Amino acid sequence: MFTVRWTRSATNELTDLWTRADSALRQAITAAAHRIDQELRADPENKGESRGDNERVWFAFPLGIRFEVDRRRSVARILHVWNYGRRR
Repeated sequence: MFTVRWTRSATNELTDLWTRADSALRQAITAAAHRIDQELRADPENKGESRGDNERVWFAFPLGIRFEVDRRRSVARILHVWNYGRRR
């Protein structure tokens, strides 16, 4: 089991995305953030794609995240979060 930590900048990005969203998108953002926390807590090393060193990128609609995994400390640290739309 890993501890999930959001950096201050990632938390600020998430807050900004949520504040600017309409009601439906806010619900989707909230659900995605919860999913991110749950799934990274369970198995961060197998989420998303490797981006070198210990960094990974993962998409949990409507959010994309860049995070790093510290296996020694059992920590997944979210570094950056952004909003993306699904292609139609």
